[in-house]
Amino acid sequence: MIYDHRTYTCRPGTIKKQLALYEQYGWPAQTRHLGKPLLYASTETGDVNSYVHIWIYDSADDRAKKRAAMQADPDWLDYLKRSAEAGFQISQVNKILQPAAFFNA
Repeated sequence: MIYDHRTYTCRPGTIKKQLALYEQYGWPAQTRHLGKPLLYASTETGDVNSYVHIWIYDSADDRAKKRAAMQADPDWLDYLKRSAEAGFQISQVNKILQPAAFFNA
């Protein structure tokens, strides 16, 4: 099992707009291909202009297959276009995490 941990940072004052855009156009397409994430949350303290989501995959191959299907989905591509045009996001950091041997989710 692997975890795909993603942190996105938005321009100040735009995070609610970005999340609303994602909820309407991105969430349906993304969850159709990836299932529901372990977590999807905005930051309460620290960098309050950021949000995080964590997706769980069986393996790197499982992740690659699911993400390839998503990238071929016209609804997902429409969301990406709308998001890029809105210009709310200013950075993205992705981390692939493997649980420690003693961790049993």
